[in-house]
Amino acid sequence: MVRTKEWQLRLELTEDGDDTTVHAVLDTGEGVLETTSSARRNPRDTQVPQIGDEFAAGRALVELGHQLLRAGTAEATGNDPAARE
Repeated sequence: MVRTKEWQLRLELTEDGDDTTVHAVLDTGEGVLETTSSARRNPRDTQVPQIGDEFAAGRALVELGHQLLRAGTAEATGNDPAARE
């Protein structure tokens, strides 16, 4: 049986001077995971806002990935009959 799902990911990027903040929200339809991450430009580096966007968004996505893995591990452990004994 084939099952198809669609998850919605929203990234909100905010730039304030040399700081970029990303608020990431993942809606799985069964739950919502969210995190906030940031990046700061080194004053010696050339000002390229896209780089801060990429670092901050990448960090937020990695954290969401960790949250998904922790949730999956907790649910798998909860479904293991041996773990409930």
